[in-house]
Amino acid sequence: MSSNEYSIRVNELGKRYEVYATPRDRMKQFIVPALQRLSGCQPSSYYQEFWALQDISFEIRKGEAFGVVGRNGSGKSTLLQLITGTLAPTVGTVETNGRIAALLELGSGFNPEFTGRENVYLNAMLLGMTREEVEVRFDKIASFADIGAHLDQPVKTYSSGMLVRLAFAVQVQIEPDILIVDEALAVGDALFQKRCFSRIEKLLSDGVTLLFVSHDQESVRTLTHRAILLKGGRAVSMGTASQVLLAYRKLLHEEESAYFAQLTSKPLNDGAASPIGSDKKENLVVLESSELTDKELVQDTPLGRIDQLSFGDGGIEVTSVKTFNRDNEPCSVFYPGDVIRIHVECVSHLETDCINVSVRIRNREGVKIYSWGTLNQDMQILAGLREGDVFWKRRIHVGERFDVRLECDCTLGPNLYEIQAAVSYEGRPDYTAQRLLHWKDEAAFFQTLIRQDEYFFGGLSDLRMVAKW
Repeated sequence: MSSNEYSIRVNELGKRYEVYATPRDRMKQFIVPALQRLSGCQPSSYYQEFWALQDISFEIRKGEAFGVVGRNGSGKSTLLQLITGTLAPTVGTVETNGRIAALLELGSGFNPEFTGRENVYLNAMLLGMTREEVEVRFDKIASFADIGAHLDQPVKTYSSGMLVRLAFAVQVQIEPDILIVDEALAVGDALFQKRCFSRIEKLLSDGVTLLFVSHDQESVRTLTHRAILLKGGRAVSMGTASQVLLAYRKLLHEEESAYFAQLTSKPLNDGAASPIGSDKKENLVVLESSELTDKELVQDTPLGRIDQLSFGDGGIEVTSVKTFNRDNEPCSVFYPGDVIRIHVECVSHLETDCINVSVRIRNREGVKIYSWGTLNQDMQILAGLREGDVFWKRRIHVGERFDVRLECDCTLGPNLYEIQAAVSYEGRPDYTAQRLLHWKDEAAFFQTLIRQDEYFFGGLSDLRMVAKW
């Protein structure tokens, strides 16, 4: 890639901190090694090394939207600070082309004693604008921030939401070549977030490069083209946004499972326990209790060899997901008003109850449209809002194959839809004690079309509006 084709280039980047046990060790490090070098001795170290970031390399093309995901402490904010130049790297290089606008920390660059108006001028001029340019754009900045009379109050009196409103309003008005956003928008209210995302989409359409950090997976999927996943300061996955977010969900699931494993003290039944991947059926554990431990959940099962689109603790597997029409005929194209039937087939490798089979539907743009499962219906039955058998109480046996048929009216706008399927163990019938046994991305697809001349509407979903006069 030539230099004029990229906005950001990161090469073998690393940031190391020196961690001292006591202030005395810090003082020793300042004095003793220098004296040892003068005397020809090997200098001593009085600190421990901590690498907040290590061996990070990627390139972002001009006009590309790039996401950064990872748990707290994974190195996301450090990476952004290195790119913006507020931190100096220990090793490696960062190259950027163009004016950068960065929204990293609430109120960064603001003087708490100055008013909002004064800080707008101060912040914008620090970002390279002249006073005349600020005056031309000031009304737009004030309108976007929408904090009213508080604009002439000291910033130290602002709430976190007001701070981020003002900061974002300034950053997007400097017409950046690169916009860097780090979680700050999460503190805004829903209306302000909508306004921010609309503005970001406008900047992207104008060719601005976006580097976006968020824990909101749907926002990353919707706004970015590619992404990187960080763990412990290192890159563990990089690729399309959907691929990286799947790896992120797997990582979160693995860490959650490890956490619950530490809490689990219930021993395995006698004769239990073959490791994942064993092919001997006689090693399967038959559970006599509805309480599943981590070790019991990951017995001999095909999930020991999880494919790229699946993850989970194992124990019960989603084998297939199919869509049918009102007449139970296989169908993958629906029109508003049709009935959509989704059949989720599963096979169990253990004996248990407390199971939930669910689906999530996303459109082509990656936006989650709907999620629902058998537990949602069970909760209504248990609350006395509807009648029927509670699936959560059903006993499922080793080797049993079972299917769940989910049905709904098609109220979706024209698009291509992905069905994600999952089977989970629910310790309580309220989604507060969930263990994911098997999650399957891209389990099935279907398309919705619209008949322009008889049943037409615009948008994601049909609200079945009526007109009266």
